[in-house]
Amino acid sequence: MNRLALTLLGLGLAFLGGCATAPRDAPTKAEIGVIAVSPDIELRRLLVRNASPKGIVLLLHGFPETVHAWTGIALALGRDYEVHAFDWPGYGLSSRPAAERFPYAPRDYARVLRAYIESARIDRSNLVIYATDIGALPSLLAALEDPALARKLIVGDFAPFDRPQYMHETLQALKTRPAADAVRAAMNRNRDEILQNAYRRGFTPEEQFDIPREFKDDMARGWVHGEISSADAFYHYYSHFSRDQAFFESNLARLRTPVKVVWGERDFYIKKEMGIEFAGRGGLEIVLLPGIGHYPHLQKPDTAIEEIRAAFTRW
Repeated sequence: MNRLALTLLGLGLAFLGGCATAPRDAPTKAEIGVIAVSPDIELRRLLVRNASPKGIVLLLHGFPETVHAWTGIALALGRDYEVHAFDWPGYGLSSRPAAERFPYAPRDYARVLRAYIESARIDRSNLVIYATDIGALPSLLAALEDPALARKLIVGDFAPFDRPQYMHETLQALKTRPAADAVRAAMNRNRDEILQNAYRRGFTPEEQFDIPREFKDDMARGWVHGEISSADAFYHYYSHFSRDQAFFESNLARLRTPVKVVWGERDFYIKKEMGIEFAGRGGLEIVLLPGIGHYPHLQKPDTAIEEIRAAFTRW
């Protein structure tokens, strides 16, 4: 692993991950570094420190993102909170062990999450986790095992249950072979198209939004790191997805950590009905964001900031 690359601070500090500007009195420094969470795994992380934080925030990205999805949100929240984010194994510049040693399943990511919280010495009693897409189910699995994982969880735009009818056909195909192998190969061939358009799908040209070039470049640089690409990691995640969804659904009644569901009403990949069912089954509050797609934190970062702030004061 290139430690020099991991400690470079240029990427992400010149752009704000979807926010046009940060508040004038927001911190202007996001530290980018590396932290070991196990003998096999080091995570690239983003950290915004605060001398007197009102709480701690941990931001968990989805596919095909990296830690730099959160730069602007982290800088804005850093006015009041200590803010953490990291690249999942298989993404950005975090470690990518062989799948035989680390299967990249949601339950494996749950162990990484718990290891990060412990390694970073985070006060869980004052921690809010905001998790989207592939980051959400691991956070819930971790909370099943440890109800004191965090003060509150905010999750959205993911698949807690095995409901193919709510999933885009490409995601459905990733669940079974040989279709999954074909999708994996196509994703690896079409990296640039995915990074350009993943967050645009489902919108007319007039409705589409863009993300900073620096963020796109970081995703492209981190697509292949070692012998595992981000598409490979996504493929392995989905190969175990049904098993871990079934486990979560069968144990939903055990969930004790306070959870709120925030969902893009126009999610192109996972229909809002998935979020509605999850919230209904779990007795959870759900917020449907009108006009918002699968990436609320990229399309309208202020919504994520507002929900996180509210988690420290309400519900």
